[in-house]
Amino acid sequence: MCNSWLVLIIALSVVVCLWNSQQTETSKSCPAECICLSQTQVLCNTGGLEQIPLRQLPATVENLALTKNNFPIIKPDSFAGLRALKKLSLDGNNITRIKQFAFRGLPRLKELSIQYTPLQMVAQFAFAGLQNLSTILLSHNQIQRIEGNAFAGTSNIKLILLTNNPLIRIDSSAFSSLTNVGHLILPSGIRSIEQDAFFRMDTVGLLKLAYMDLKEVAPFTFRGLSNVLLLTLTLQILNNKIDSIEELNFTSTAAIKHLKFFGNHVLETPDPNSIIIDGVEHLQLVSNHFPCGCHIHTLLDGPLAEGAHNLTDFLQKNYCISPLEVNGRVMSELDIDSIGRCSDQLTKGNLGSSAASLALGINSMLLIAVASCAEWRHVRLLANRLAQLLGHVAWRRRRKRRKGN
Repeated sequence: MCNSWLVLIIALSVVVCLWNSQQTETSKSCPAECICLSQTQVLCNTGGLEQIPLRQLPATVENLALTKNNFPIIKPDSFAGLRALKKLSLDGNNITRIKQFAFRGLPRLKELSIQYTPLQMVAQFAFAGLQNLSTILLSHNQIQRIEGNAFAGTSNIKLILLTNNPLIRIDSSAFSSLTNVGHLILPSGIRSIEQDAFFRMDTVGLLKLAYMDLKEVAPFTFRGLSNVLLLTLTLQILNNKIDSIEELNFTSTAAIKHLKFFGNHVLETPDPNSIIIDGVEHLQLVSNHFPCGCHIHTLLDGPLAEGAHNLTDFLQKNYCISPLEVNGRVMSELDIDSIGRCSDQLTKGNLGSSAASLALGINSMLLIAVASCAEWRHVRLLANRLAQLLGHVAWRRRRKRRKGN
């Protein structure tokens, strides 16, 4: 009987020792500035941290909130060892810089939130190599630039949110090798997107670019953007101020079937040869403002107007931005036939039709006769007027054919 009691006492002592040991280990695994709700959930939002307490955190933590603290730099491998981490919040910190591979070694991380900080730049490889991350929230910061390869090798993201940032510049390859993205939402006011900014960005659900302040759409801006799921349906270029369009190339390989070009102010008439939209099945151009001077004929003969539903629809739904006297007027209110073509628009095509050639031959003889009794200055004026008339003849024929279609 005594032996039984002795065994029981020893067993209870062992249990108590183990429990005390576990409690001691738990207390050691919780930083003094934090609240450990459990071994999987830790809150550090008292504002007392000046560095990430990596060694004091339980290795089993899954939900970690490090908000409103005082660590300005997120160093490489700042969370190494927390392989169970699923949700990380760094909101409200005074973060000014995130170094390369800051979040490496977090294979189970699903949600990352860095909002309401003074962060000014998404640096190269800052968010690289994150596998299976579903959400990156980067709104309400001071981000002005996204460097190349900032997200390289990161995949399977449902949402990257960059709204409410004063973003000015997106570098080449900024989103390179970013794959399987549900939604990429960029802020308004972007001033510069370098060529190949989206190069090798593969399989995207929605790419939203709206209310930009671009001086130009540079050549190859969207080159290499492939397997765009919702962009296969719609690419929206909305409410932008565009000084010039140097090149806009959407062939069938771009997989963009619907292109919406709404509410843009284009200061310079694009060269027809700089725009290729052969791969776009449905083009909508509404409430845009274009120059309506002599270059209006270049616009109406070019791919944008020709790709619209019909010419009448294009003229009724778009406006003039210049000259000043027609600013804001609907293009359909203009007497297009009375607007002379610019001298640099007179192409061989306009002078090559049979009717135009015949008229040119007849009037050439008239010019020779006039030249014998008039000053050459008057001859040049007459020749320019003749060329304009011939251009009008060819344009009216093309317009009539397009209306018939």
